[in-house]
Amino acid sequence: MTTLILLRHGRSTANTAGVLAGRTPGVELDDRGREQADAVVDRLAALPIASIVTSPLTRCRQTVAPLAATRGLEPVVDDDLAEVDYGSWTGRPISELVSEDLWKVVQAHPSAARFPDGESLAAMQARSVAAVRRQVARVRAEHGEHSIVLACSHGDVIKAVLADALACHLDNFQRIVVDTCSVSVITYTSLRPFVARMNEQSGDVASLVPKPPQEQDGQGGEGSETTSDAVVGGSTNA
Repeated sequence: MTTLILLRHGRSTANTAGVLAGRTPGVELDDRGREQADAVVDRLAALPIASIVTSPLTRCRQTVAPLAATRGLEPVVDDDLAEVDYGSWTGRPISELVSEDLWKVVQAHPSAARFPDGESLAAMQARSVAAVRRQVARVRAEHGEHSIVLACSHGDVIKAVLADALACHLDNFQRIVVDTCSVSVITYTSLRPFVARMNEQSGDVASLVPKPPQEQDGQGGEGSETTSDAVVGGSTNA
């Protein structure tokens, strides 16, 4: 059971300007975003994070920088965690995009949406899910079964990964909310993932510290298929 923390980047200058930043170079955190990034250090202080992974875009690198410096970790850059390639929509005001016919498809039938000269949302989900599973496997191999990896990415990417973990069709992923600098948590077992947190913005993360196998609600030890079982009747966690 390896834990993945999905951290959305802090608020950016594009967020406050109301434009679709996409992969535009040089989009940075604004003052509030930098405050959010600094606060992540204390919010996650209780967690023994083994590795930090980030989208290559500046706003994600800036978000993980304070945490990485505090932990003495070098962030691993994974290009497959980058923002959606919005093609010719990149850099345009959201207020203009809502009048496009494609906007309705993005909202109601995103699995069929492909951005002009850009990427489809289905392709984005495929490469982002593959990326997080690849990083989870790497950290498990390097640091052990009960390790924690943090991945910093973008709103639509994180929503797509959460939808996959929930066995939720991509057409429903717009029902998931992922705010700036929020934390969502997935544990990956040998058989299936479990979603432990979504859009968490409080500082209480102590319960996410992995327990020794013998303390996990009476489930089997490392490598046992019972570690993939849900607890019938609810968790015994306080």
